[in-house]
Amino acid sequence: MTSPSRSAIPVPLLLVLALLASVAPFGIDLYLPAFPRMAAELGTSDTAVQLTLTMFLLGLAAGQLVFGPLSDRWGRRGPLLAGSAVFVGVSVLAALAPTIEVLLAARLVQGLTAAAGMVIGRAVIADLATGRAAARAFSLMMIVGGVAPVVAPLVGSLLVDGIGWRGVLFVLAGLAVAMLAGSVTVVPETLPRSRRGTARTGGFRVLGRRAYLAATATFVLSFAVLMAYISASPFLYQVVIGTSPVGYGLLFSLNALGLVGSSAVASRLLRRHHPRRMLTIGTTWLVTAAAVLLVVALLPVGPVWLVVPIFGTVAALGFVLGPATALALDAVPGAAGTGSAVLGTAQFGFGAAISPLVSVGTGHSALPMAVVMVVLAGLAVGAFRLLPAPSPDVTAPEPAGSLAGSA
Repeated sequence: MTSPSRSAIPVPLLLVLALLASVAPFGIDLYLPAFPRMAAELGTSDTAVQLTLTMFLLGLAAGQLVFGPLSDRWGRRGPLLAGSAVFVGVSVLAALAPTIEVLLAARLVQGLTAAAGMVIGRAVIADLATGRAAARAFSLMMIVGGVAPVVAPLVGSLLVDGIGWRGVLFVLAGLAVAMLAGSVTVVPETLPRSRRGTARTGGFRVLGRRAYLAATATFVLSFAVLMAYISASPFLYQVVIGTSPVGYGLLFSLNALGLVGSSAVASRLLRRHHPRRMLTIGTTWLVTAAAVLLVVALLPVGPVWLVVPIFGTVAALGFVLGPATALALDAVPGAAGTGSAVLGTAQFGFGAAISPLVSVGTGHSALPMAVVMVVLAGLAVGAFRLLPAPSPDVTAPEPAGSLAGSA
């Protein structure tokens, strides 16, 4: 079910929502280079330090299930500001943590409260835009938010020598302050009281709609393709292909920029085309590129040839993730917060479960990753085929100064 497109999302609001969505890559990647120092200074094991990342991810998944339904019941702004304020405080606590136990607890609460911005940001877009306009908004958010995975590891590696791991975590606290300030000054209340009654009675029941399930499955399976690549990328580039750490960083950044670029192209095409058409292109592109990657992994050719189909596979996601998110939330207009929560939790939960599969097998080979990626891409195509036929999408003229007129 796709309603006629609405668009009234100013560019400053979109930028703040993209900042809220970028908390996950910054919270995950920014402090990774500091792990050895953390273990030494806190007098703990590498495993315990790695557990701080696990706690953040667990909090991030669980927090979306908390803040999504809360925002459907009480409105967007209150839960967003409450979660962002606690996120600031607990980020400072993490930077000052005297023991690994305090740090683990702080990282769990960090994830829980950081989820508020992610899940409510998607719900705000669903409140303000539908159809092509919403799909463009999510695609443009990916352009802004897509810079974070490129920047975060580089910034963390440059900062850790100068300011240490506590300084890096204080930088994350500074980002939390920026998120809170942006939420206070830019993000309005987008869910009127009259619509909150619909959300309360809808609850999780509306999530059983075929359109929501099919679009969410398409998104989650496609995102898992990305997670499979990310998990395997250090081994793939540095061991199988034989690049240096700098070369790995450059190739990783190139693929991320490919995703940003394809998202920009998709956002422009969405001015004239239905999100379902973008998904047709994107899922076909995704499964084709993944199949080529599998063929190259099987052929007796130099592993450097893997670089091209990997780039193509990652870039294809720019035509999938934004439109799939828009179609999923457009299918549950009375419970966009809850729908966003379930989508986000499934996104990270399934991605985390898939990641270890890329290491199954022996030998220095890209084959396990390629097999996992092509299977996931094929399942994403199957999920997309289950989407019901779209209703007519009549788009009103795009107002100047809004999201629709900005790209």
